[in-house]
Amino acid sequence: MAVIHRTTLTPTKLELLAAWLPAQPWYRSTGQQPELARTGGFRLDDPKGEVGIEFMVVTDTSGDQPATYQVLFGYRGAPVAGADDALIGTTEHGVLGQRWVYDGAHDPVVVAQLFALLVGEAEPQMQSTSDTPDPSVTARLDETGITAELASFTATDGPDGTDIQVTAAPDGRRLTLRINRVLQPGRNADGQALGHVTAPAPLPDGTTAPTAFAVVHAHP
Repeated sequence: MAVIHRTTLTPTKLELLAAWLPAQPWYRSTGQQPELARTGGFRLDDPKGEVGIEFMVVTDTSGDQPATYQVLFGYRGAPVAGADDALIGTTEHGVLGQRWVYDGAHDPVVVAQLFALLVGEAEPQMQSTSDTPDPSVTARLDETGITAELASFTATDGPDGTDIQVTAAPDGRRLTLRINRVLQPGRNADGQALGHVTAPAPLPDGTTAPTAFAVVHAHP
């Protein structure tokens, strides 16, 4: 189970994101410096206990209308060779020391655990409380005979989100996991989806609504 440390982080996650978000193809530019607030999310556990995994919801209020984004974090204690393009930044953790923060959509451990969540082999955890499942997060995959083992994956960022093409082991079935980066609170997966991950996202009135964070389709 993930342990949440009550300590300092320098720079903070939001400070890292304020510099990183505007360079992403799915960011809705306002022409201003992002004004970010954390507005939701959840965590997953790395079975080996080496990588911190967080799905964070942040809302940017720098424009005329707020925009809400989903960011996948992979927190590591050492840099990953060949993964510089996926690096969000580095930060100093008050307990764990220096941490390398990666875009989780390109991190093999994060993607593996997201797939495990879809097939029912991982349990979502509360974002800010240690050892506590989060029942507000639901996941399903309407494909039989698939386990959490992945043979390979590739991730591609575009203006509408991130598509992760996965090949399941051992039978080689291929699926596309669309990560919704710009969240539409209250919007669920379409009727053609083979599966989804749904979690709360903020509405303008301060409440939340179940929202599709990730949607699964057959690989074209």
